[in-house]
Amino acid sequence: MSNYSAGLGKPGSGKRRLKDLLNQPDNRVCADCGASDPKWASTNIGVFICLKCCGVHRSLGTHISKVLSVTLDEWSEEEVDSMIEIGGNASANSIYEAFVPDTCSKPGPDVSHDQRMRFIKAKYELQEFLKPSLRIKSGKRSTKSSAFLTSSLSRKIMDSFKSNSSSQKMFQEGMVEFIGLLKVTVKKGTNLAIRDLMSSDPYVVLNLGKQTLQTTVVNSNLNPVWNQELMLSVPESYGPVKLQVYDYDTFSADDIMGEADIDIQPLITSAMAFGDPEMFGDMQIGKWLKSHDNPLIDDSIINIVDGKVKQEVQIKLQNVECGELELEMEWLPLDQ
Repeated sequence: MSNYSAGLGKPGSGKRRLKDLLNQPDNRVCADCGASDPKWASTNIGVFICLKCCGVHRSLGTHISKVLSVTLDEWSEEEVDSMIEIGGNASANSIYEAFVPDTCSKPGPDVSHDQRMRFIKAKYELQEFLKPSLRIKSGKRSTKSSAFLTSSLSRKIMDSFKSNSSSQKMFQEGMVEFIGLLKVTVKKGTNLAIRDLMSSDPYVVLNLGKQTLQTTVVNSNLNPVWNQELMLSVPESYGPVKLQVYDYDTFSADDIMGEADIDIQPLITSAMAFGDPEMFGDMQIGKWLKSHDNPLIDDSIINIVDGKVKQEVQIKLQNVECGELELEMEWLPLDQ
């Protein structure tokens, strides 16, 4: 289950909880093609989709994808609970798109019907992009056996979320429970904004919950190199890491040089789905996809490298005239 949407599990009307889930940033675009403002959902897969992708999902049959309108259809509490438990598009895609090969491009909103059909069929029916241990293969299938296999796949994926989430050892600090540690290596900045006469004295600040960490100041440098590690405790109910870059001033308030929200949900969801990374060789296990409403310069790939779950992130700073930042994130279970 996505901790980002954990609060949605509280008592309330199904329509209200569903609307809150739909309003998450990752659910404001179609899980399959990135079209904005999706109004349909696959209740057994746990994704929000657009009208065009909805047509393809329906053609696969309800034994593969059971589609409902977010606004027009009546939802049972169980269907709403299932969507919330998966957590939305980012959580589902971190599993269903964990192994999209370089030779296969994810369709955009305006692709042909045939391209859309091939990708969605490969993603959900043929399970070509799944983690191998989650794949359920069968030769010739009847609709009845396909329904059983798809149900089994859904159970395996849900069990993967649950077992890894519950097996995480939690510790308490006051009333806050933590599920793991996030090591952020702030590598370097490029073409940062000028805030002094000819240059700036930049440093980076990270915020998660009530935690605030910062790098050292690099004097008079618009292309600073930090390579500095910062460690954050991740609470059970977490949101994005808030990143800000400032120019240090001795005699006045420090000037802002840009900011960005770093979505850590894909990293954590992928890590929990795979369990102990030391059991696997180097491999890609997920990604955070570039979109118009996040700061990514390119898709951010999540890999197992030398038994560790890591993610390279390149971002364009927001609300500023220029500037980019390069980070590396690593997920550390509490037992490490």
